[in-house]
Amino acid sequence: MHSLLWRLIAITALLLAGVGILLPIMPTVPFLLVATWAASRGWPELNDWLLNHPEYGPHISAWQENGAVSRRAKWLATVMLGGSTSILWLSSAPTLLAAGISTVFVIVLTWLWWRPEP
Repeated sequence: MHSLLWRLIAITALLLAGVGILLPIMPTVPFLLVATWAASRGWPELNDWLLNHPEYGPHISAWQENGAVSRRAKWLATVMLGGSTSILWLSSAPTLLAAGISTVFVIVLTWLWWRPEP
């Protein structure tokens, strides 16, 4: 029963990562990190598959070993959040909401850029 819960979490995270591949507004790698975390607790085969994946495996391993994020990922996040912020400020969103979301984006990007690189 315990491993069933971890497998359910891993599958849910993988499905959300799949949505992230198709939709630019959804992240992919954070959901893969959650899937790997859950799989390591109840689904060793999936965990091994994710860690050995040619595209995502190195990113997952770098995060698990050092909390590292690639410079390319940092720049991509910066550009995407910058674009989102620009659209938000150009929309009819309330100023307080736009300011609050922009503040969260700045905090996230500050944290992200302080992460080591692989």
